[in-house]
Amino acid sequence: MEVKNIIVLGRRNAGKSSLVNLLTGQSVSIVSDVAGTTTDPVRKRMEIKGVGPCNIVDTAGIDDEGTVGGMRSERSLKEADFADLALLLFCGNKFGDYERGLANHLKNKAIPFILVHSKEDIAPLDESLRMTLTDEFDCPVMNVSSVNADSADRDLMLGSIAYKLNQEEGSGTLVPKTLAGEGSRVLLVCPIDKGAPSGRLILPQVKTLRSLLDNRAIVTVAQPSELNKIFNEKGESFDLVITDSQAFSEVSAAVPEGIPVGSFSILMARLKGPFSFFLESVSAIDSLKDGDRVLILESCTHRASCDDIGRVKIPAMLKKYSGKDLAFDFVSGLDDIPENSYSLAIQCGGCMATSRQITSRVNSIAEKGIPVTNYGLAIAFVKGLFSNANFKAFLHLIAEE
Repeated sequence: MEVKNIIVLGRRNAGKSSLVNLLTGQSVSIVSDVAGTTTDPVRKRMEIKGVGPCNIVDTAGIDDEGTVGGMRSERSLKEADFADLALLLFCGNKFGDYERGLANHLKNKAIPFILVHSKEDIAPLDESLRMTLTDEFDCPVMNVSSVNADSADRDLMLGSIAYKLNQEEGSGTLVPKTLAGEGSRVLLVCPIDKGAPSGRLILPQVKTLRSLLDNRAIVTVAQPSELNKIFNEKGESFDLVITDSQAFSEVSAAVPEGIPVGSFSILMARLKGPFSFFLESVSAIDSLKDGDRVLILESCTHRASCDDIGRVKIPAMLKKYSGKDLAFDFVSGLDDIPENSYSLAIQCGGCMATSRQITSRVNSIAEKGIPVTNYGLAIAFVKGLFSNANFKAFLHLIAEE
């Protein structure tokens, strides 16, 4: 399950930290009458009924002053770009240029938000202002007094957050039933190599297995070395095969014609990112020239091994396929993108990031005219899978969704 990021935004001393403490039921953020008490983002993980795990993120005031204050405000905006939901606070019935600018920024970035009139105990929200803001931004406008709030007020706020998040979530699933529904026989090929975590499967494999079980599919899990026994000795048949991208060549050679073959990473890309853009961009691999730079986008910070897929294997595959002298930059987590000229960017499956984070990151790179594809698609391309009938059948099925 994705961890949703809920960011609290507003001017200094607008009641952001008090609201964070109310929502979490704990003294997470320091509350003070001194403007600018919160400097760096403060995160608190909590479970919200009907949603699941969420990060509540307190931020510096968007109107912070001075050189350092401007950096804090810029950091708040950057955090907002990766949020699944924003709570935009204002108080004293003053919805000025800062608030309107921030609301328009969220609207332009397609980030859902709720307007929250705080410090209701000092100045109740004017009903005409509520109606004006509701019409202008087509979003809820709520009242809160963190000083006088009780459990019912907290439940109302959390309920509104859950409703808004679920409204935006849509009905996307990792494995659509058109690909593998009830009774479908699915083979998951999960290599156990140096890159596999000790004692467990990697997260995309776990998520795919759970999605298939939710679909009431019949699932078999095996390693690549077992494929000959499965298909030739036992003559088993499947409606779908999903493999780790690194084993594409071995798996595609072993699977009989007529069975769609795809990868965990491509399923993740279809669910979380702009899949059509990923698919369109993969052909940029054929245009790489000597000296071109390629940006590898990881979504989590991890210790790279000698078999690391993003830092070792994909660069080696691209160099071998293209025959070109390429340079690579690597960005882990949601760090800033280096200000270099890139001919291609390749995004990981994003199992540790939200759809909003992946889409925001990819869009910011695409705006610079840089093609962005996905690990699984890139590997399939350099291994010649785009001419493979089984792989093309898989792409056709997920493109229909």
